[in-house]
Amino acid sequence: MPDSSSLSNQLLIAMPSLRDPNFSRGVALICQHGEDGAMGIMINRLSDYRLGDVLAQMNLRSDLPDVIDSPVLIGGPVQPERGFVLHTPHGEWDSSFRISDLISVTTSRDILAAIAAGHGPEEAIVALGYSGWSAGQIEHELRENAWLTAPVDNSILFSTPLDERWQASAALVGVNLEQISPYAGNA
Repeated sequence: MPDSSSLSNQLLIAMPSLRDPNFSRGVALICQHGEDGAMGIMINRLSDYRLGDVLAQMNLRSDLPDVIDSPVLIGGPVQPERGFVLHTPHGEWDSSFRISDLISVTTSRDILAAIAAGHGPEEAIVALGYSGWSAGQIEHELRENAWLTAPVDNSILFSTPLDERWQASAALVGVNLEQISPYAGNA
């Protein structure tokens, strides 16, 4: 039975007061969360790369314009040279972690080769790097009002334009971030 206090498979949404440039106006999908900390992938930060660039660095080739031109996201500041693919459905990839019944994250080359050939997952996000929090850090940041949490919605992950994901994620729990002061405090 899953831990009810786990933030796994939740969206972590930066509050307007969060000024860290890595996370300001950011949204992360929390892939794992436990007593040792948390790991997530930012889902609304565009990198300077296209998937064709990443494939070429891995000596993979694609002739599919939609694949070559697909955006690559900045998953976070940790290990920015490492690739992560958030996707559905699951599939049989060499190195996958099931986040939920609907979403997995895969780090192996085989999924990129399948995407390049047009045989990859139906829906996928490719990101470089990840976001990490040490034990208790994310809980502390939540108490300090740095973040808002919301349940995952696949339409936000895979269909909503990047520049709309921050507001759309908060709207899942009835919050309009434009109406919240960018200054945090405790009464």
